[in-house]
Amino acid sequence: MSSTEITRLNRRFGLPGRLAFAVGPRGLLMAEIAGPVATARVALQGGQLLGWQPQGAQPVIWLSPAATFVPGMSIRGGIPVCWPWFGPHATRAEEPRHGYARTSPWEVIGSESLADGGTGLSLRLLQDAARAPWSRAVLEIRFRIGATLEIELVTRNPGSEPITLGEALHSYFRVGDVTAVAVEGLEDCDFLDMVDGARRGRQRGPVTVGGETDRVYLGTRGDCVIDDPAMARRIRISKRGSASTVVWNPWLEKADRLGDLGEDGFLHMLCVESANAAGEIVELAGGGEHALWVRCALEPRERPE
Repeated sequence: MSSTEITRLNRRFGLPGRLAFAVGPRGLLMAEIAGPVATARVALQGGQLLGWQPQGAQPVIWLSPAATFVPGMSIRGGIPVCWPWFGPHATRAEEPRHGYARTSPWEVIGSESLADGGTGLSLRLLQDAARAPWSRAVLEIRFRIGATLEIELVTRNPGSEPITLGEALHSYFRVGDVTAVAVEGLEDCDFLDMVDGARRGRQRGPVTVGGETDRVYLGTRGDCVIDDPAMARRIRISKRGSASTVVWNPWLEKADRLGDLGEDGFLHMLCVESANAAGEIVELAGGGEHALWVRCALEPRERPE
């Protein structure tokens, strides 16, 4: 990224005291938000939020201390955009897991200072014509970064033929101790246990983590809450346009195999992902639009005596 391009972006989209563009690790372009109510960082590779911290709070989004910032490769942590499929491609094993949006370049299309002290930032995926049929679609992501975090992932199909979409906002949340965390809001939901060959089960009580966890919860449209006693807080995740929720933690053995979570990193992260996955993918008709919207908000929790 040239200094001329950085200058152009800052002149057109920069917001004094709120938003600036800069070159980050390994030359990746970053949007740096430092508003009066929250700070955040967004990588233009992948349209990926890498951090969000409301004023006076601990960071809410987890980014691996061992994350590698390599052009064309996914960044471990933050909120990667899984699109236009979730997990492995259904028929082509050579395609990248979770689609190509999370490793592709995005362009800035808008920014604004919000009345509540937050900052708005909008990006659009730069499509590759070779990725038909999804290359016909227009994909945008809109961030509202303030005391709460809102993300809207919008897909438009300007063509006449339908497009099949799987998607997720693969959110890594920072937790104090994942073994003490409980995820509320998925009680009595059916799930597919991907650690056990997609065996179907039903959740009894809140979700807890004591080993490798990879579950797709089906028919989930309500709020989820991460109850975190170690950090004395609750993270409420609200959503629209999502019929699935994925809960993921690799645990020790898989974390070692992945190699980029850092020492004991798995103990301090939990993915609760708003998705349309498994049998709940989106059939987007020609001329149609689909929006996946998520809001994250902190709630206090009393520390134990």
